[in-house]
Amino acid sequence: MSSSVSFRITRTAEDLAETIAVLSQKLVKLEQRQEALERQLQQQKTAQYVADEELAALEGIEQQLRDTRALLETRDEDLCLDEDLAA
Repeated sequence: MSSSVSFRITRTAEDLAETIAVLSQKLVKLEQRQEALERQLQQQKTAQYVADEELAALEGIEQQLRDTRALLETRDEDLCLDEDLAA
């Protein structure tokens, strides 16, 4: 009878060791997946930061274009007034 109890204890210990090994492998895979997702998220944040910077730069250029157009229109109006006065 003691050999049967010993067998059951050994078998249970082996089952526990197998279960722990499987759980450890799953944990490693989950940690790797988490790291990959964190890297992907960081890349997306970086890409969004770059996109925001580019958008700000484009908005600045657009403002400069509007200012330049306004100056050109003002200059054209001044030239027309000068021509009208000269005539």
